[in-house]
Amino acid sequence: MNYWLVKSEPTAYSWDELLKDGSTSWTGVRNYAARNHMRAMKKGDHVFFYHSNEGKEIVGLTKVAKEFYSDPTAPGEDWSVVELAPVKTFKKTITLTQIKEDKRLKGMWLVKQGRLSVMPVTADEYERILELSK
Repeated sequence: MNYWLVKSEPTAYSWDELLKDGSTSWTGVRNYAARNHMRAMKKGDHVFFYHSNEGKEIVGLTKVAKEFYSDPTAPGEDWSVVELAPVKTFKKTITLTQIKEDKRLKGMWLVKQGRLSVMPVTADEYERILELSK
């Protein structure tokens, strides 16, 4: 299994909306690196859900419910989506400040490539985030 993080502004699509919807297609990604990360996702992979701009925190855990296919919101075939389904809401959110201050997390893509909307997470980072969320 691989681990990932996706970012969304809560005003565009929030964790609460995902819970209400039950699943969503992760549309609108228009960055080649982020697209390639989505294309590498496999069904069942775990994906952290991060609220960007407002909150700046990891709020929950999702899983890949369907592997990549062509983004229906994009012209042509260059862009992809995956379908995500919620797994659990975190009791404690993990803020960007906490991540930057944590020795095990300071090397995350979220810190190094902060503008990227879809990024990988290492197994150690995944375990640490789960520890912090309890």
